[in-house]
This record gives sequence, structure tokens and C-alpha cells, in this order.
Amino acid sequence: MSPPDAAAFEIDAFLAGLTQRPGVYRMLDDTGEVIYVGKAKNLKKRVSSYFSHKDAPSKQQALVARIRAIDVTVTQTEGEALLLESQLIKRYQPRYNILLRDDKGYPFIYISTHQEFPRVAFHRGAKSKPGRYFGPYPTSADTVRRNLKLLQKTFPVRQCEDSFYENRSRPCLEYQIERCTAPCVGLIDAAAYAEDVRDTVAFLEGEGGRLIDTLARRMEQAAARLDFERAARYRDQIASLRTLLEKQAVHGEHGDVDIIACALDGNVACVRMVFIRGGQQIGDRSFFPTMREAHEPGSILAAFVGQYYLGKPIPKEILLSHPVEDAGLLEDMLAHEAGHAVKLSARLRGERARRVQMAVTNAQHDLALKLASRRDIHARFLELGEALACPQPPHRLECFDISHTQGEQTVASCVVFDRQGPVKSAYRRFNIEGIQAGDDYAALAQATARRYQRIKDGEIEAPDILFIDGGKGQVAAVRETLSRLGLDAPRIVGVAKGPDRKPGLEVLVPAETGQPLILPPHSAALRLIQQIRDEAHRFAITGHRQRRAKAHQQSTLDAIAGLGPKRRQQLLRQFGGLREISRAGVDALSRVQGISQQLAQRIYDTFHEREP
Repeated sequence: MSPPDAAAFEIDAFLAGLTQRPGVYRMLDDTGEVIYVGKAKNLKKRVSSYFSHKDAPSKQQALVARIRAIDVTVTQTEGEALLLESQLIKRYQPRYNILLRDDKGYPFIYISTHQEFPRVAFHRGAKSKPGRYFGPYPTSADTVRRNLKLLQKTFPVRQCEDSFYENRSRPCLEYQIERCTAPCVGLIDAAAYAEDVRDTVAFLEGEGGRLIDTLARRMEQAAARLDFERAARYRDQIASLRTLLEKQAVHGEHGDVDIIACALDGNVACVRMVFIRGGQQIGDRSFFPTMREAHEPGSILAAFVGQYYLGKPIPKEILLSHPVEDAGLLEDMLAHEAGHAVKLSARLRGERARRVQMAVTNAQHDLALKLASRRDIHARFLELGEALACPQPPHRLECFDISHTQGEQTVASCVVFDRQGPVKSAYRRFNIEGIQAGDDYAALAQATARRYQRIKDGEIEAPDILFIDGGKGQVAAVRETLSRLGLDAPRIVGVAKGPDRKPGLEVLVPAETGQPLILPPHSAALRLIQQIRDEAHRFAITGHRQRRAKAHQQSTLDAIAGLGPKRRQQLLRQFGGLREISRAGVDALSRVQGISQQLAQRIYDTFHEREP
């Protein structure tokens, strides 16, 4: 989007030609950035209100002062305008709107029902593989993985990768601890295995009660046949299922319901969601919408609901802790998205009211923790400014680190912190090329030159303090690089390892003086420096390992004659990685599409040519 011509924007002329139909308006600043998105039943009346009140709130005055252009989209109805507004807010993330930052796809449980012996697995991303998908589960990925383990205890369906399953010659540990029936080596027939798969599907479909009745009948039939071992297995499955269902059951609920509660402290809010599906509570989660100014809980919930449910499954009823304006309009928008009626309920009684109040209590608890964390890191920033004798307390910090293995596959990392903690959207990695192996000074110079050229061009914000993991040599290399760029360099501080490389004994090396500075081991400023240094180290090592693994895969497979890019990808996809390829026999390799017996032999020989 090109920057608007500020001189050409005349608000009176713009308002004179503005329609009175419903629609959406986007306000732009002098750089062309969308700073606010709103909807209106009457566009002319709504947009005019921003410029007609001299005693408007400070937030509105700040917004109006930055407006240099307004784009308008006319819609047929106010409901269409509400839907478009939510979509545009999610797309542009305007600074003056209440923003929900929730773009991560939720995990699913996947069952490969097209296979003779299906597997149950954790899945996130596009649903491109054939089979059944259950979810999405809005809880954390760790919670879903824990639930998979609990499910495997009850129904021993395999959860291993196909590449692992297809190359087994004997049962693995999962069979030994009775978490799998070893279909990989034929210790269970397809019919018996299919029964476990059907039971797993029934449980995931919310048919837990019916499944218990089915298992009870099987138990009685097995006992009547004097097959007491199988009857005992059904008895244990029933006990496990009852325990799972009792933990998740929600008294009085039988369908799909979401509970959304809001807690507020100034301009910081926590929205707590509780997810109930088929009468079972499948999880809860807290969100912290981004707000520049304070808002009422009702307006926060309205903005949250409008943005959260775009592209997500929507239950038939949503319980709210506070009433929202235009509830009917929100219901119409949600119904249009869901394909069924959706009810928003805010004035509740009895058990439902107590349940919503519990969600509010949890939101207040999480908000208190969030505020305590913010106060802690804010205090660390203030102490850091004092420790380094900064004229003003810093607001933004950056830290660089280098990772490599004997000079190979060098990766530099840059992490960013502000007064709210890590700013992960601003993290960057740099693959370092064209330097002498192991030259950390040159690696830092290359990474900071690439980073700070963008800062010089005004593309990203400059930090107040730049930390370098290293001593005088690393600091000098970075300082010289920034000097060549002609930049007013930020305060540069090296973080050198102390005696015996023990935490708490780090030596700081400010570029201005070059004189070592040692902070007390329990200093809040030192804890902040350690935190950003450790985060840069972690981020660099992760990038280096990824680059090294990719290079290892490419270098080993590239050397094999007749193995082109498509066949390499097919091999890696089928076996799940280079290690499993190296373990595979010639017959297993030749079963991959496009791999002949001769080519399979060459691949095998490549990985085993050094063996005696």
C-alpha cells in the first residue's frame, strides 16, 4: 500500500462525498499503514463523529491526529460490515484496535483410517493426508500429547511413525509395557486391531457413555466363553474410561458450549476461554488482547469474539461474563460463519453462572500473574539503566550470538526484548557465508551489518542497548561495523564468561570505556542480561542444528548417483529422516516408489561402506 498524499486529503471534501450506507472504514497514517479499522451502519455519520467532537477522549484525539487517508468499503448489511471488520483487523493488526494475536493453528488428533493397521498421531497444519481428524483442541500441544498417552493406555493402537512401523523385525518397548499390540510383527490380527481403532474413534467422537456399555457387553460375553483374560482387559478399559470421563464431565451440559470471561486492570486485559464439547470439558486457555487504551469488558469481549472465531469451529452457545453491544449482530455473523444458529448468553443463573464466575476468577488470577511479570521485567529495565549509567531507562534491547561446529554451518542469532519481555516477532537468524571457518568476529560483523542496514533504512526499530555474547574483540568488531554504516550506534555491551564460566560471574564490557564491569550476582539487571543472553544462545543453537541437519541430509544423499531431488524427498518423507534411511535394508528401500533394487543397493552401500 503506497503512502497517502497528506496534502491531498481534505476531510471536509471527503465527508461531503461519503455514502450513508453500511460498510467498513480503514484509517491510514502518513506511511500508508492501517492504524484503525471500524464498521458502521451509516458510514457518513460514523466517520464524521471522529472529527466533530472537540472534547473527544485522548485515544480518539491521538488517532485523529495521525489520520492522513481513509479507505471505505461499502457492504449490503451491517452484519457483512461486522464480518469484514473482523477479517481486516486480523489481517492488518491496527495499533488502535483491540487485537487478538492468535494465528497459531490448533492441534488435531489424526487417525490414518485408510491403512490396514491405522496409527493415532498428533497433527497440526493442513489436513492433506487421508484419514480422520478430531479437533481442533484449543489447549496446548503438550496437553494433547498427554491425552494421546492416556488414550494409548486404554486402547493400545500404535502411535509410531510409518517409517518406524514398516521396518520393525521385533516388538518395541511400547509392546513390552502393554501400550501397543505389535501389529508391525503380526502379533495381532487385523480384525482385533480394527476393534481397538473403532473404540478409539468412538471415544474421540464423544461417545464415551455408549462405549462403556459396549465394553460391558463384551466383558460379559468373554466371561461366558471363559475367556477371563480378555474379560479382564475389557474391565480395565471400562475403569480407565470412567476415570477419563469423570475428570472431563461438566454437570448439566450435554452439547458444545464455550465460556468466555474477561478480567481487566487498566489497559491490560485477560480473556479466559473454557471449551466444552459433547458435555466434556476439553480444555481452557487465557488470552491477553493488545490494547493501547483502557476499554470496557463488554467491548473487549465483542472484539475478541469477532476475531477469535474466524476460521474456527463455533459452538451453538457461548456464555459471556459481561453483556456485549450489538449481541444480535454478533450472533448473525457467527451463524453465517458456522452454518447454524449461535446464541450469546450473558445474564446467567444457577450452575452456569457459577461456572462463568469460576472462569472470571481464573482470568483474574492469570491477569495478576501477567501484571506481576510485567512489573518484574520493568524493574529489571530500570535497574539495568542505572547499572549502565544510561541517561534514560532503556525500552528495547537486542542481543547477538554465534553458533557453529568447528567453524561449519555458522548461524548468528538476534533476539529482542522490550519492557513486556521477549519480542519474538522481531527475532532473526543469519546464515553466515564467505568467512574463514571459526572467525566469530567476522560472523558478528556480517550479521550486525545486515541487521543494522535495515535499521538505517528505517525498516525496523533501533535498540537502546546492543548486547554481544563475547568480550572486547567481539565488541570491537561490531562497533567498527556500525561505524562503517555511518550509524549513531546504540550503547554496545559485551557479555563475557566469568571465571570457570559460572552463571552470576559474567563480566560486562561496555564499548565506550572498554573497562570490565561486574554486577552483583543477585542483581536484577544481571538477571535480565543473563535472560537475553541465554535466549540468544538458544535461538542460535537451534538454527545451527537445523542448518547442520539439512546440510548433512543433502551432502550424504546428493552423492548417490541416480538419486535426484524428487527421490530424495520421497525417501526422507517415507523414512522420516536420514537416520532411519541409514538403518533400512535394501528390501525396505526398494519398496519406496521410484527406488529400484539397484538404486536401493547404492543407497545402502553409501551408509555402510565404512563398516568392516
